[in-house]
Amino acid sequence: MQFLYHNVLLLMLIPIFLLMFLVVTNKDSFEKYFEKETLSKLSVSNKYMTKTTRNILFFISIILMTIALARPVAQEKEHSFKQEVSSIVVAIDVSKSMLANDVYPNRLSLAKQKLLDIIKLSKKNALAVVLFAKSSFILSPVTQDFNSLKILVDNLDTGTNFDNGSNIFSTLETTNKLLKDYENKNLLLLTDGGNNSEYEKEIEFANKNKINIYTIALATKKASPIKLENGEFLTNKDGSIVTVALNEKIKKLSLDTNGGFINYSITNNDIKEILSDIDNKSSKKELESKKFKTYTELFYYPLGLALFILLIAFSSLPKFKSKKIAIIVTTIFISTFSTNLEAVVFDFQTIEKANNNYKQKNYKEATKNYQKVSNTQEAKYNLGNSLYKEEKYKEALNTYKNITTTNQTLEYKKLHNMGNSYVKLNDLENAKKMYENALKIKDDKQTKENLDAVNKALENKQQNKDHNKNKKQDKKDKDQKKKQKEEQKKKNKQNKEQKNKNQENKKDEQNKGNQESKKNKKQDEQKNKDKNKKLEKQKSKPQEISDLEEKKWLGKLKDKKQQVLLKRVDTKNEDTSSNPW
Repeated sequence: MQFLYHNVLLLMLIPIFLLMFLVVTNKDSFEKYFEKETLSKLSVSNKYMTKTTRNILFFISIILMTIALARPVAQEKEHSFKQEVSSIVVAIDVSKSMLANDVYPNRLSLAKQKLLDIIKLSKKNALAVVLFAKSSFILSPVTQDFNSLKILVDNLDTGTNFDNGSNIFSTLETTNKLLKDYENKNLLLLTDGGNNSEYEKEIEFANKNKINIYTIALATKKASPIKLENGEFLTNKDGSIVTVALNEKIKKLSLDTNGGFINYSITNNDIKEILSDIDNKSSKKELESKKFKTYTELFYYPLGLALFILLIAFSSLPKFKSKKIAIIVTTIFISTFSTNLEAVVFDFQTIEKANNNYKQKNYKEATKNYQKVSNTQEAKYNLGNSLYKEEKYKEALNTYKNITTTNQTLEYKKLHNMGNSYVKLNDLENAKKMYENALKIKDDKQTKENLDAVNKALENKQQNKDHNKNKKQDKKDKDQKKKQKEEQKKKNKQNKEQKNKNQENKKDEQNKGNQESKKNKKQDEQKNKDKNKKLEKQKSKPQEISDLEEKKWLGKLKDKKQQVLLKRVDTKNEDTSSNPW
């Protein structure tokens, strides 16, 4: 056995033993002034447990709790966990042909999105990222830090001008360097197929260095123009627009190097298929071995014992003699029973008076007497009936609502009478609900008749509402027509008056125009002089940026992505294709 938290024992047990010593050895204040024989005669001792015994039990329970906190364990076992991964170099084609928009928004943007999806799905892999055109550039070496890798990809500027061409051979050289310590080397190309008509050199190099090439084709067989960043389309020397389609020769490169080829899909199925194939074919490399220990916990034994001892320490109460207990219990029982007997006798008398008053139709007296004995559910029901007869329907309804019973007969009567009360209060919707609930308990003829009457009344109400609505709508329509006619008349009058005014205003404007033209000439001459003076002052002073312009430029600086460092890799085989895009 061992303790996982030794500090608890050191910090807690020593103070506990010191405190226990002080409490046990400390004399009572009476012992300072009286001798033991005198004190024993004056004090009343507990023959079941002394004060010292109780203190010792209390301290033992604290010690056991401290041991439980130190977490005792046994049967220690050590386990190791090995993490094995497959290595993949993901290479993105960044040549100008990847700007073709036969896929939305273009091939390069789709490649970037596919790379982000690969990062999400590559839980059992280590990834490196390479960009290639005429040369290859390392964005990230082999890593499992996918959060950092995702940040690098997000900040990658796809508008960067790379050298023209698609040199896949340089990508193979870069892959060979990045995965030199791995037994299996996997290269995943995100490309439109490049420019070469044959890939014999690439196939030979890949097989020699055991590089498995996988390709996700990010293009269609239909030729598409290349739209540049400035919005113009790429053209040949003769001025014709360049169009590019999928280079299907890339399929042979993948199949002849123990890899795989697949056309892009809108979903992630293409990525899942390739990652699954890589996982099945590749032998995984052990990155690190993690060790952890398991134990058999023992803390609940000292904790349970501590609680048991603590219970004993606090349960040593003095005991009463049996005769005294019997006398006390009998006295309490007789006194309680006698008062209940008297109450029951008076209740019967009051109920009898209330029933007689109800039969004699003296409902006010009946209500008073029922209120005195409304302790049972039946008494509450009678009180509600009496209030109903007094035409106090709200009070009767509240009384019925307070009745809670499992007696189905009483529950039926309550619901039936609640329906009657709602009818008197002209709340037909709730009356209908009460009658329907009552019929669920008992199929009664009177309740059915009441429910039918309520339904007819509700139908009549609805018909009257609809009729009144139709009348109001007819009135509104008539009033609306009258208003429209009156408004049309007013408009005609206003149009005539406006024509006459316009004719008069034209004459006045012609006269004023001549005068204002002279004034305007003078004002224009003065404005030109003022502008010339301001321009001369501005030339002499430095220009200041306005607050709006400053906010605009600060916002652009915040939105600007951080530049990503790319390392260029030298290649032995330059791209000599005839179509450098």
